[in-house]
Amino acid sequence: QVQLVESGGGLVQPGGSLRLSCAASTDFFRLYYLGWYRQAPGKERELVARISSSGTTNYVDSVKGRFTISRDNAKKTVYLQMNSLKPEDTAAYYCKADRGGFNYWGQGTQVTVSS
Repeated sequence: QVQLVESGGGLVQPGGSLRLSCAASTDFFRLYYLGWYRQAPGKERELVARISSSGTTNYVDSVKGRFTISRDNAKKTVYLQMNSLKPEDTAAYYCKADRGGFNYWGQGTQVTVSS
């Protein structure tokens, strides 16, 4: 069982920035495929960004150029740097770790973009 703990959410004005962190409990962190997802009220959870064990990244079109996913295997942490935030980025953000058909989710952290 892998425990994932997100942090870094909060209230920010449009155009502002936040950095989300997700710390994992596994010693095999470097082998996991990691992703950040978000879910707004009344909407389905969607993939925002993901990063492979080798560092290859992918983003949903709506965040390209604004969000950056990264990982620090020594710290067993994945990050999501979010810049130029928009009200439509408001959601609960979750990290996910995948490996060998097993996947694990964090408890989520709320991001609210509002003036």
